[in-house]
Amino acid sequence: MFIFLFFTAAQIAGVISSFHALMGTRTSQGAIAWIVSLNTFPVVAVPAYWIFGRNNFNGYVSDRQKNDEDLKEIISELVRKHPHAFPDTDKVHPGAHAAEQLARLPILKGNQVELLVDGEKTFASIFEGIAAAQSYVLVQFFIVKDDDLGRKLKELLIKKAEEGVQVYFLYDEVGSQSLPASYLEDLRAAGAFAHNFHTRKGPQNRFQINFRNHRKIVVTDGDTGWVGGHNVGDEYLDGGKEFSSWRDTHIKISGPASLALQQTFVEDWNWATDNILQLDWESGFQAVGNQDILIIPSGPADTRETATLMFTHAINSAKKRIWIASPYFVPDEGVLNALELATLRGVDVRILIPDEPDHLLVYLAAFSYLKKAGSGVRVWRYTAGFMHQKVLLVDDTVSSVGTANFDNRSFRLNFEITALIIDPAFNQQVEKMLLVDFENSEEMDPEAIDDKSIWFQMKSRAASLAAPIL
Repeated sequence: MFIFLFFTAAQIAGVISSFHALMGTRTSQGAIAWIVSLNTFPVVAVPAYWIFGRNNFNGYVSDRQKNDEDLKEIISELVRKHPHAFPDTDKVHPGAHAAEQLARLPILKGNQVELLVDGEKTFASIFEGIAAAQSYVLVQFFIVKDDDLGRKLKELLIKKAEEGVQVYFLYDEVGSQSLPASYLEDLRAAGAFAHNFHTRKGPQNRFQINFRNHRKIVVTDGDTGWVGGHNVGDEYLDGGKEFSSWRDTHIKISGPASLALQQTFVEDWNWATDNILQLDWESGFQAVGNQDILIIPSGPADTRETATLMFTHAINSAKKRIWIASPYFVPDEGVLNALELATLRGVDVRILIPDEPDHLLVYLAAFSYLKKAGSGVRVWRYTAGFMHQKVLLVDDTVSSVGTANFDNRSFRLNFEITALIIDPAFNQQVEKMLLVDFENSEEMDPEAIDDKSIWFQMKSRAASLAAPIL
């Protein structure tokens, strides 16, 4: 009798959850996948749905609105005082206005950007910047490990805190689940402020572990910032035990755009701690270069699918070329259609993905999506180790470096951040970098996927069907 009642209750819960999935899941593919699962094997699917299936991040929006209200008066005054930092977007790029609407932030000019290729150069730059900080340091990473690199970061932050510099350290509790409590205690004992992102904050999010704060941001003194693909772990330097090497890209931003990185950190810190930081919003407005930058934060608290629209807008805007480097290639149908249309317009569409996988399901799903992308899309598999960079190159003027992957998680579930640089000279640097990556890659023959075993093709197709809920 108990077993009958249990399965009956599970079936009822499955039906109720199906209505929730129908009304709340952002994609039709995801809704169908959940509804079928919830009604076919509800005992497993119901708890999985309420842990992994939701797309709305409750509470963050209202906290951000309060934060933005507090910052609105400050920013309005800064805009009035520093008009030189805000270019005429119509003269910058034809698609700039739409990109600004997605970002909810303006393009800022007067910046200097340094391209940082791989871990040694990236962390040397970050550590040098932290060591030079005079007032405060903001540090945010998805993954922080208590290994050699992680301990070097901790020791440097402790030193700065003991010097009287304000240190704020934010990490994702899922990505950094192996980080020991002693690491945080050492930081706090020195006077640093350390906190997790607090994904499950609030009663509505108590069992929600599917969202991640995937951002990697460092800001010093409000005038210099770093953003890109690296987390804090030894493998980001040399590939660790699993990979022969690690290929990644970061950038250093000096100038006004570092304030947009700072604002994104402040919003995340406010969510995690209920505390709005009082920081310097003046020094960053000093022009140090001539590059225009738009910082685009994205995440599940947005009213729009910011990351999806950002990539789609970039693809649709391309006239000459669009090169995409991402460790994962699991786009939705709309993005695939945009890529195919770009090839029909004569655009040089190239996708660079790793040959060595670190997530099997996503790796398998990529083969199915590559086949759907059409023969005009050229695909390279990076063979000189694991490639983790998230880089976009559009025509001869626009490029981006950030944290967003080309997959459903980055499109809809992760908090991400992307720096869009509008500058021909920087575009040439990115082009040169990617050409080296292509030399270290093998171009795929689209028909080669058909030559793989039927068992492999079945696994690939099954993985692609699961992509909307990965």
